[in-house]
Amino acid sequence: MNLRHLRCFIAVAEELHFGRAARRLHVEQSPLSRTIRQLEADLGVTLLERTPRGVRLTPAGQVFLEEARRVLLTLEQAQTKARAVAAGHRGTLRIALAGGVGRTRLSALLALCREEAPEVGIRLFEAPLSQVVGGLGNDLYDAAFAMAGEIDAGVVAMPVWQDPLVVAIPARHPLLAHKRVPLEEVVGYPLVLCHPQVCAECSRQCERLLRLVETPSVVAEYVTTHSLMLALVAAGYGVGFSTAAHVVARRQADVIVRPLDEDSAALTTYLLHPEGAMSEPLRHFIDRAQRVGHMPLDTQRLA
Repeated sequence: MNLRHLRCFIAVAEELHFGRAARRLHVEQSPLSRTIRQLEADLGVTLLERTPRGVRLTPAGQVFLEEARRVLLTLEQAQTKARAVAAGHRGTLRIALAGGVGRTRLSALLALCREEAPEVGIRLFEAPLSQVVGGLGNDLYDAAFAMAGEIDAGVVAMPVWQDPLVVAIPARHPLLAHKRVPLEEVVGYPLVLCHPQVCAECSRQCERLLRLVETPSVVAEYVTTHSLMLALVAAGYGVGFSTAAHVVARRQADVIVRPLDEDSAALTTYLLHPEGAMSEPLRHFIDRAQRVGHMPLDTQRLA
C-alpha cells in the first residue's frame, strides 16, 4: 500500500463512481478498479460495495476514508512546514475554516499577521465542522474559525467577531422605506435563508433571531452560497440576511442593503483551539483575531 492507493481510494469514495473517479484522476477505469481491489486485498477488508449504479462505502470503508484523508493531510502539512523553514519562517500555524467566515475580517487578520509576524507562515484549510473538531483533537489544526459556540470537550470556543446582520432587499421594495428595518416587518415577506444542512451553525443563529418575533416566517428558498442568495433576492424571490462583513466585500445594483433595527441581530464567529498550553505564535494569532473583531467595518458602503 502506498500514497497512490490512498489517493485513488479517496477519489472513488468521494465520487462513489469508478468512472467519475477515473476522470478526476486522469486514469483509465480498469487500472483504477484493480488498484482498489489490490488495496482491499492488502488490508484484508472490503472497503466498497459495488452496485449497478456505482459504489457504496462499507463501515470499514468509511473509517478508512477518514484515516486516509488524515494521512494525506499530515503529509501535506509536513511538506508545508519544511518549505516554510527553508523560506525562513520560524513556524507555521494551521488554521481551519468551517462554514462561511467573512472575507473582510479574514483578509484583515491575514494582512495584520503578515505585517506583525511575517516569519510565521499561515496555512488555511476548509473543512466541515465535524472534521475540524476532530482535527483539532488530533493535532491536525492549531486553531479554527466557525459559527459554532457549543463544541465537544477538549476544544475551547471563544467569540472573536460579531458582525451585525443586515437585510438584502430587492430594488423597489416596500421595506426600503425603512432606514433600519424592524424584524417584524422582515418576516412579513418570503425569506431566502442559508441551507440548514450545509450552513448548520449560521442557520441555527438565524433561527434564534427569527424566534424573537411571533409572526411565523415563510421560507421561499434555502441556498448554500451567499451569491445565490443575492441572485434570488435580486430576482424578487424574497429578502435575505447577510452580514456587514460580507456586504462590504461585494455590491449589487439590484440588491439594496439595510441594517436591522434589532440590537441582538448579529452573527458570532468563534475561534476554536485545543484546551491546554498553546504556542506563542498561536497566542499572538488569537490576540490579532480579537483586535480585528474590534475594527470598524466600512459601513458607508451599506447604504
